[in-house]
Amino acid sequence: MKRGILAALVTSAAAAAFAQPAQEKPTLLRDVGYDQRLGERVPLDLVFRDEAGRPVALRSLFRGRAVVLSLVYYRCPMLCTLTLNGLASALSVLTFDVGKEFDVVTVSFEPKEAPPLAAAKKKAHLDRYRRPGAAEGWHFLTGDAPAIASLTRAVGFRYVWDAETRQYAHPAGLVVLTPEGRIARYMYGVEYAPRDLRLALVEASQGRIGNPVDAVLLYCYRYDPARGRYAASVLRLVRLGGILTVLGLGAFVLVSLRRERKA
Repeated sequence: MKRGILAALVTSAAAAAFAQPAQEKPTLLRDVGYDQRLGERVPLDLVFRDEAGRPVALRSLFRGRAVVLSLVYYRCPMLCTLTLNGLASALSVLTFDVGKEFDVVTVSFEPKEAPPLAAAKKKAHLDRYRRPGAAEGWHFLTGDAPAIASLTRAVGFRYVWDAETRQYAHPAGLVVLTPEGRIARYMYGVEYAPRDLRLALVEASQGRIGNPVDAVLLYCYRYDPARGRYAASVLRLVRLGGILTVLGLGAFVLVSLRRERKA
């Protein structure tokens, strides 16, 4: 009897302990995250500084190709480095080349950071990526507070300064933009599936890159805004299976008829 009462008390206490904190986010994290603004245009007239300290309008980096936008701060002790490493790893798997089929724009959201720090980050990640022409297609920018605020607000990137840890609390992810500067897709986390990134680039480029296989994958997979990933569409897979079955039967009938005629 006593054991039963003790077990009931332990179970109740554990349930209470897990139920309360799990449903509530720390106050700081309530202001951190992405607000998806799919289809909206990024203000391309904003001016930042490139790795050499030269002023560069965002518009000049959109050269008729899709753009992957990553928002980080270069002195970030952990999360931003993981994000950039994850991006570089995914890019290394793609058959698309940075600076050829698409471009990458990395922007620091810390207005105190300067071009020399951006140049050091660019060198480190280009050494990791190691593809010709990437230096012209992967840009590491810094900027003033008003330009940063306009850009982060446009893509729904919410972050806060944590005075206790003296670090920024911020989300991890990428924003894929069309050649016209419209928001096409969001991808979350610090590691990015190359397939998802490829499909996002194919969609954002409005079919200007890719091959017939990409078109089939886009038909079979559907973008999930909540997860920032592409998930298999069961209905479309069934339809595709039906189409392939009909085509296969048709081919079999044609081959059979030709054999009969020859016989």
